[in-house]
This record gives sequence, C-alpha cells and structure tokens, in this order.
Amino acid sequence: MSSPLLSVQNLSIAFSKNAKEQSQVVTNVSFDLYEQETLALVGESGSGKSVTALSILRLLPKGRVIYPTGDILFEGKSLLNAPEEELRKVRGNHISMIFQEPMVSLNPLHTVEKQLYEVLSLHRGMRRNAARGEILLYLDRVGIKQPKNKLSAYPHQLSGGERQRVMIAMAILTHPKLLIADEPTTALDVSVQAQIIQLLKELKNELNMSMLFISHNLGIVKKLADKVAVMQQGQIVEYNNRQRIFLRPKHDYTKTLLNSEPTGDPVPLPDTPGILLNVNHLNVEVISKKRLFSSEKKKIVDNIGFAIHQGETVGIVGESGSGKSTTALAILRLIKSRGDILFDSHPIQNLKGKKLLPFRRRMQVVFQDPFSSLNPRFNVEQIISEGLVTHKKLSKAEREKAVVDIMQEVGLDPDMRFRYPTEFSGGQRQRIAIARALILQPELLILDEPTSSLDHTIQRQIINLLKSLQKKYQFSYLFISHDLSVIYSMCHQVVVMKDGKIIEQGSRKKIFYSPENEYTKTLLSFLDKPRRSKVTTESLIYQDKIDLKEDQKQTRNINWEDALLMRKE
Repeated sequence: MSSPLLSVQNLSIAFSKNAKEQSQVVTNVSFDLYEQETLALVGESGSGKSVTALSILRLLPKGRVIYPTGDILFEGKSLLNAPEEELRKVRGNHISMIFQEPMVSLNPLHTVEKQLYEVLSLHRGMRRNAARGEILLYLDRVGIKQPKNKLSAYPHQLSGGERQRVMIAMAILTHPKLLIADEPTTALDVSVQAQIIQLLKELKNELNMSMLFISHNLGIVKKLADKVAVMQQGQIVEYNNRQRIFLRPKHDYTKTLLNSEPTGDPVPLPDTPGILLNVNHLNVEVISKKRLFSSEKKKIVDNIGFAIHQGETVGIVGESGSGKSTTALAILRLIKSRGDILFDSHPIQNLKGKKLLPFRRRMQVVFQDPFSSLNPRFNVEQIISEGLVTHKKLSKAEREKAVVDIMQEVGLDPDMRFRYPTEFSGGQRQRIAIARALILQPELLILDEPTSSLDHTIQRQIINLLKSLQKKYQFSYLFISHDLSVIYSMCHQVVVMKDGKIIEQGSRKKIFYSPENEYTKTLLSFLDKPRRSKVTTESLIYQDKIDLKEDQKQTRNINWEDALLMRKE
C-alpha cells in the first residue's frame, strides 16, 4: 500500500496560560490521509477539530501553542519541525485552506480581483494582465455568475454563497495537493450548501486533490467523505470508513451525533385557537440608488400575508435574501413598512412610542447569533432583567427572583447569573437569549434562525426546550429558518419565500409531501432522506472481513440477516 500524503501521528496540542500553566486541548490524535481521498473530522464545537487543522500549517499563535507529543508528516516530511522557509513553500502551494467565515477571512478593503491576484503573484509569479484571465477562469469554474462584473466588487457586496466561492477559488488557484476545508458550509442555505458540496467534489476529481473536511454536519459528511474521524474533547473516539461510521457506529458519542437530527411533530394546537397575528399586504421598500433630485426604490418584501393562531408555530423558509428576516423586523415595527399588521385584532402598523410599548412586551424576538445580540458589558442577570426594568415596576428582589425562575425554566444554573456572555458556550448563550425574551411572558416569540449556528446536539436541545415551553405556556412562534428538518419538527404551517414574495404556503404536511411550486420542490430535494441500499450492506460485510483480518481476531460469520438488522437508516 502507498504511503499517506498526510500523516498525523500521536499529536497533542496545548496552550500556555502563563510560565507555569498550560491547557491541553488535543490529546494523542492520529489519522492518515491518502492521495485523492477525503477525510472528515467530525465533532461539536470545542472538540479540537479546527485546532488540529490549523496545526497542520502551523497557523496557531507561536508564543502560546505547545506540541507536547507527536508529529505531522506531509509527503513524509515533518511540518511541526520544518523551518519557516520550508513552511512558506508548503502553504498555498501544496496545502490550501478554506476558512469557516469568508466575511472575516477576506479583506474588506480590497476588491475580489486584488485578493485573487495576490495569490497568483505570490505563489505562481504571474503578472496582472496574465493573472486576470486566470482569475476569470477560476471564478467561472466555482460558479460565480458574470465573473467580470465581480472583479471590482468588495466582500460586503457579495452574498454568503458568492463569498464562499471566492474563498474556494483563492484556495485552488495554486493547484494544491491537499485542501483543508474548515466548516465551509455552516452559515449557508441548504440549496447553496448542496452547490458548494458538489463543487468541492468536482474540483477534487479535476485537480486530483486530497481533502480534509471539518464539519459538525453529518448530512454533509455522509455525501462527501471517504473516511470519518469523530472527535470529542480533543480526542478521536472513532475512526473508520464512512459506511461503517454511519451504518454501524461503535462509540456512544458517535451514536449521539447520528441521532441528533430534530425529530418528532409540532406541539398539539389548542382546541379553539384564535388568531393572534394577522399580516396583510405587507410591503417593505429600500432606497437602492440616490440621485441629485430623485431616488430609486426597491421592494424587498412584496405583498406578504399570513396569520398565526394562539399556540401555533408558523415557519418561514427560503434562501438568504428572500425577505424572511425583513418580514420579521417589519412585524416587530423595527423597520418601516406599508400594509396591515394586526396583533390580537389591534392594528399596530401606525403606532409609535408609548402606544407601541405594550405590544412590544407581548412580542419578543430571539436572533440568530446570540453572541452579537447579548451586551458583552452586562452580566447575565442584567441582560435577562433588562426588559423587566422597561416594562414592569418591580423591586430588586422581585426582579432577581424572576431571573432565577426563568433561568431554571430554560435549563441554566441561576448561580451563573453574575457571569458575562463570553464565559458561556453557544448553546448556553442561546438559552440566555430565550430567557431574556420569555421573562416578559410574551404571547408571540419570533425566532430568527435560532439554531443555525449551533451544533446538532445543542440544536436538538434548544428545539426540545422551545417545544416544552410552548406546550406549557401556549406561546405562538414565528420560526425563521433555512433548516428544513427543524421546520418539519417545529411548525404547523409553512410559508415559502423567494425574492421577497410568498410563492407557497400551507400546512406542514401539504408543503413537505405535496408541494406545488417548483422552487419549493427544489428546496425539499436537498432534505436528506433515508435510503435503502443493497450496495452499502455488501460493502459493510466486506469491510467487516477486512477489519477482522487486519486485527487478527477470530473469524466470525456475518450473514445477510445480521447485517440488515444492525444497519441504521
């Protein structure tokens, strides 16, 4: 058998706190990656995936990182012990990396052309005129429409999918042997995710690359990887080929990850629910171009209408830019709009100031990124009680009791109420955001992508929490998401938006099982469904025999019935 392209051997990584203390984050990690192979590193946030990947190119901070044990070999040569000059030859030329958040990774002050030209100039010695043709070729190859028009664009002028495609183009311009992709699809819509995954597969075959793919999304890993390494708390707890991992996992943590997809049905509706929110002919316009004596307006929400009953969850789905979040902001009266917004039969579209204040208490919102929406200068008690200070006249003792009660309700330890947001995990921060919204006992909770930035196990916990609270208090939810499995598990009614318009709406079963619009059908085609396959069973049995032979264990007979019984859909 040929030697691996990349070999991580017994690698441990630690960070020094001070001269005497250090914190170990990765312990004795080992894996091999062969030519034209894709290996997926899978695990929750904080499991050590990204730290391991960054160590391959020695991108971790020099003054703080320590490697107590192990080595990283690329084409048989050590990268951990290589001098900086040798590393510069490897970075970009032989190993390239796609980072998780392209908006952070791309320089906001430079155009697309300038950033791509820099790669060609440094690594291939190309001059600007020759480089432009190469840049256009690769932008077209990664699926950028009208690439000539994008050369002068800045990162903020591109969509999330376009920014990720520019990052991919930047990574492959040098024809690397190994591509490291660190969560390249996390914040993207399902349709864009599918396009990026297909693009990476095609590029891997065209350029004969190997790929180290880092993700917490097992649905994507299942479509892309040849082998999977599952990481937990800095260690690899299971390492095998894709079929064995998905069909017959051995470690309990792997089984937990595989079973973490949102499941179940929405909370049953009350017997005779009245209409809580009624939206009709909602329009939102923005000024797209300003001239000396005139301006052009562009509709970003066009003639929207739907209703939410008491105790009901209505889901809004669609790609980025479809108008989902804008609709929510208009309902909350946080942006200007035209049309009718009736809350509990009261028209609120023209209310301002003190007249709107009582309705603000009855409508609360939880945003996508809890880290951005929580004030870093406030402790948890101050954050959660902020609404009480505005809307209710309570004593300090009464406010403190209310905070303690709601923290227990959402699964947080009240003793942590004096800590600050930076001291909490993503899942805990989202629980804080939910507690802040629920402490006012609202009737309608607007949830704008509340789980998209969370690991699947944490996502499932948040979904179960929202369901239990809705069952107990009969809240109504407006749930905005691009994750169709979450929408199916949470929502009674579904609204599908595209280009600022509703193109289809109806009950959950109607939308998921008998959609009428082609766009809805396209969205649903990206929803991962279980499939039966005789081929996977045969390959699983074949792999069993290989494993047993390699481990020099006693031969055991595995028949078709055993394999089928142990298979997981």
